[in-house]
Formats: sequence, structure tokens, C-alpha cells
Amino acid sequence: MTEKVGRPTDAQNAKNDEFERDLHPNSMAGQNVGIEAPHPEKNAPTAYDIKELHEILSEYNSDELKQIIVLPHGTRLEQGAKYIDLMGDRQEFTAMGNQSVELGQYIVPKTEMEYPLWNKLKGITDPDRIDEAS
Repeated sequence: MTEKVGRPTDAQNAKNDEFERDLHPNSMAGQNVGIEAPHPEKNAPTAYDIKELHEILSEYNSDELKQIIVLPHGTRLEQGAKYIDLMGDRQEFTAMGNQSVELGQYIVPKTEMEYPLWNKLKGITDPDRIDEAS
């Protein structure tokens, strides 16, 4: 007896969709395709607003602290974008699509910073690269 081969039934499609959702609950999370997602960094606090960062960034003046955007906890990072964690080693990293800001992290997006201040955050001391050349 031969088995009947054909298109999957609606019930089979529904079951496959359910399995797919279970295996990949956020399959497109962090992907930079489709409609542009909200950008929490546009209304995010600055290092000036976060008192804990005043001590950590003591070498920065108030004007500089006001320019350092800090992403809120839970913000999904954009795949391929550059960031610095102020609580970590302050090394620039490139985000993967499944990353988000965890509790205890103070993540700064490169897209929201002027390059001299970004370089200073990274620990670059060359005056020409942080706009302090005389």
C-alpha cells in the first residue's frame, strides 16, 4: 500500500508553527530588517542623570556626562552596532542580535556619541583623537 503524499493539512501547519514558536520564540530579535523598531536611546538617560556613574566617570566634566547616552535595562542591542559597557572593561564591542542590556550594565551606543568623546571612553589618550590637541 502506498502512502498518500500531498500538501500538509491545516492541522499539520498549525502544529509545525507551534513547534517553530517553541524552538525560536524571538526568531527575528535583533535583526535589522523590516520596519524600524523604537529607539530607546533617543529618550535614554545620560551618565549625568545616573549618580552611580559620576564616581566611575570622575575624569569627565558635567557637559561630557550629559553627552553620554546610557541605554535602559532591557533594551535590545542592534546586531552589528558598536557599544561600550561602562561597568566592564570599556572595550568597544559589536552586538549580536540576541543581546540586550542586562541589569547592572551601563551600555553606551556609539551611534549617539561624538567620536572624540567615544575615543576618550575607550581610553584613547592621543590628544588629536579626543579633540584636545593644542
